[in-house]
Amino acid sequence: MDVLFFVCIVGAISVIPIHFSSVEHLRLEEKYGRNEGRRIGRIYSLISGWGFFLFWAGLWFSPQPRFVVPVFPNLAVSVPVASFTIQIVHLMIFVPFFFIGAWLGIEGVKETTLRVAETHRTEKIITSGVYSITRHPQYLGGLLAHVGISFLLSASYSLLSTPLMAVIVYLISKKEEKELIKEFGKEYEDYTKKVSMFLP
Repeated sequence: MDVLFFVCIVGAISVIPIHFSSVEHLRLEEKYGRNEGRRIGRIYSLISGWGFFLFWAGLWFSPQPRFVVPVFPNLAVSVPVASFTIQIVHLMIFVPFFFIGAWLGIEGVKETTLRVAETHRTEKIITSGVYSITRHPQYLGGLLAHVGISFLLSASYSLLSTPLMAVIVYLISKKEEKELIKEFGKEYEDYTKKVSMFLP
């Protein structure tokens, strides 16, 4: 396994405790006071959010063995700028996974605002738009895009890491929900009964 890929896996795992701390809004405010607790939470959120994204992206682009789906293996498109060949079947798989994933992520940010997406702190429960079909559209979108990009780049280790990334996303989502229940109580619990965590 390539060293860079391994570093990205370890990095993605290592930001989980920081993310967990970032969503413990009530604990941070109790420990440091309202303003300082919020400031520390924002810092943790930015470190964990951007760190997780960069390590995740590293999985796609790190050197690794390439694979080919054995359906029309000779149909490929050359990308002269990058000296790279994209299999047509891989491109066909990439398009729906990536664009549905990107749509979910963008719509999720539009519903909550970029500030909420970055800080993981909201003043109210959002149940409209894409949040009416899944409780974690941005994470679901990230997983779908991950699969799509792995196929586009024929990145075998990246594709094989999908179950691990799904577990990480699940753990992060569970922690966020635990904290949302502390903050919003029955309102959020009722929401979880109506809308599924990931799959509509």
